[in-house]
Amino acid sequence: MSIRHTVKVRGGAAVAVAAALALTLAGCGGGDDGKAKPPQKTDSQSQGAGSPTPAPNQSQSSVPTEVIATMEGANGMVLTVNSATRDAGGFLTVNGQLKNNGKEPFVGTAAWRGNELTQSGESVAGATLVDKAGKKRYYVLRDTDGRCLCTTGISSVLAGQTVPIFVQFPAPPANTAEVEFSLPTFATAVVKISG
Repeated sequence: MSIRHTVKVRGGAAVAVAAALALTLAGCGGGDDGKAKPPQKTDSQSQGAGSPTPAPNQSQSSVPTEVIATMEGANGMVLTVNSATRDAGGFLTVNGQLKNNGKEPFVGTAAWRGNELTQSGESVAGATLVDKAGKKRYYVLRDTDGRCLCTTGISSVLAGQTVPIFVQFPAPPANTAEVEFSLPTFATAVVKISG
């Protein structure tokens, strides 16, 4: 079989597949007969008049409500830790929020990377955990390319802005119930481990 013949066969097969796909999609049409249809009820309408509808000013965001630690930082920055959870793979994930309570944008985020050279760029890779009972310090986990297993891309935090963060560490021993969490420019806080 020559190269020219192979190309014709592949081209013909592609045309056949495209034609079959077009016929399939045409068969899925809505069958619009030009008649006006009555409006259909949405899920919220079909639940009855008794179901509450949130007011327009209520927030439906998934902002965590539990606070297990709060740390003050430079220039009005506040770090709130919402959870420190053991994961199935032997990790400890810390979730929290950075909030700028100041009146100016906070641009000193380079310190949050820490001193280690990583591929993460602007991140919270400088966070650490200290297990005082076990006399061990834990650093943020990295992937095989040297990027941290943490929130990246934080170049600034605007005044009034809240930025959710996460950081993954190797999990301390199962009998360790609390650790000290720290991030450069913030005070250190004791965090209880769940899970």
